[in-house]
This record gives sequence, structure tokens and C-alpha cells, in this order.
Amino acid sequence: MTRIRDVVQQALATGYLSVEAENQLRQLLTTQYDCEDFNAFVVLQEAAMNGRVKQESRERCGIK
Repeated sequence: MTRIRDVVQQALATGYLSVEAENQLRQLLTTQYDCEDFNAFVVLQEAAMNGRVKQESRERCGIK
């Protein structure tokens, strides 16, 4: 089973969060997860806010 930290690691490595990965994160966040997954998600949020990770969903909408 994929973990939140796995999806986050891929996004951080590529600098890109696809719509598919974003939807996967939404689904994973509805399940039980551990502190390491939560911390990884926070790191991803910070990376997206700081522009280190681009979100496909925002590019589609023209949001920067």
C-alpha cells in the first residue's frame, strides 16, 4: 500500500505534484496514518507554498 510519505517523496524529488498524486493524497488522508506521514505532508505543503513543488491542478486553473 502506498503511504503519504511515498507520494510526498516523489513530488519533492520531481518538484511536481500531479493531479493524480494530489487525489491519491486526498484519499490517503482519509485513512489512518502515522506521525511520519503527517510530517511529510506538512513538508509538501511548505514546498508548494514556497514554489519548490508545482501543482498540476493550479497550473490548469492558471493559479500560481
